[in-house]
Amino acid sequence: MSRQQQVAEVFVEMADTLVDDFDIIDFLQKLSARCVELLDVSAAGILLADSHGDLQMIAASDENTRLLELFALQHDQGPCVDCYTQGVARLNIDLTSSAVARHWPLFVDRAGRSGYATTHALPLRLRQHVVGALNLFHTDRTTLGVEDAALAQALADIATIGILQQRTLEQTQTERTQLQAALTSRIVIEQAKGILAERLRTSPDHAFAAIRAHARTNHLRISELARQIVDGDVTGLSVVPGVA
Repeated sequence: MSRQQQVAEVFVEMADTLVDDFDIIDFLQKLSARCVELLDVSAAGILLADSHGDLQMIAASDENTRLLELFALQHDQGPCVDCYTQGVARLNIDLTSSAVARHWPLFVDRAGRSGYATTHALPLRLRQHVVGALNLFHTDRTTLGVEDAALAQALADIATIGILQQRTLEQTQTERTQLQAALTSRIVIEQAKGILAERLRTSPDHAFAAIRAHARTNHLRISELARQIVDGDVTGLSVVPGVA
């Protein structure tokens, strides 16, 4: 399949999810995975602002990246934090640069220990209203070309459309309700991942893959299944090959 066909397929896939009732966690998780595939990056993470305007971790392509993003939020450092605050993309950031290390000392140190050498941050925005940020990572010193940067922003824009499910800024209350519900669901999902990882003696990534697979097979929302796992009402989950 050509890259053009891959891009078309992803946008059709994303558009298919934009219905009245869809699983925003699964949507953003899928989008982070597609960013890795289409942009040839090593990892991707998505942060959203809650009802108070504070950034929260919502989706990541893998557990390593999720933990790095949480660290960035805890210490209020990193390209995603600046991208959200300033509302502009930050591309081709060399994490091995001494200047970057001086600007974000804690983040750069943690990113290096996580294996990343280059990062990019793009705003999730509706017109001039920024609701979060998309972070991309490379394990080597790789730059994002003009074409890939445009595609990355397009993916960030479709994520925003999926999050807000609206075309105007007048629906602010709907936006806040959707975002807060997603952030609350994520907390329960993280609890379920930990419980299942311990039960199956596997990694959080594989536990999450098992949750997603079971939810799809049984036509459940990921957040709904996660609540059932936390409450001890689910059996029969097993590790699936690979991580979706």
